[in-house]
Amino acid sequence: MMFERNESALDRVARLVVGGGLVAVSVTSLGVSSAKPLGILVGVIGAVLVFTAATGSCLLYRLVGVNTCSTCKQS
Repeated sequence: MMFERNESALDRVARLVVGGGLVAVSVTSLGVSSAKPLGILVGVIGAVLVFTAATGSCLLYRLVGVNTCSTCKQS
C-alpha cells in the first residue's frame, strides 16, 4: 500500500498543528497570495505536514526506515 501508516498519533497531531500554523502564517504574513518566494515555501512545507498528518504516512520516514507508530504493522 502506498500510504502505509508510519506515524504515531502524537506525531500526527504535532504535524497538523505545526503545518496548519505554517499555512496560516504564509497566508496572513508572508505573502503567499502575492507570490513571494518565502511565503510560497512556508506554505508548501505547511501543506506537506498537513497532508502527512492526514494520511499518517511520511515518505521521509519510509526512506530512512523510521516508524513512530507502535500499533501499525511493520513491513
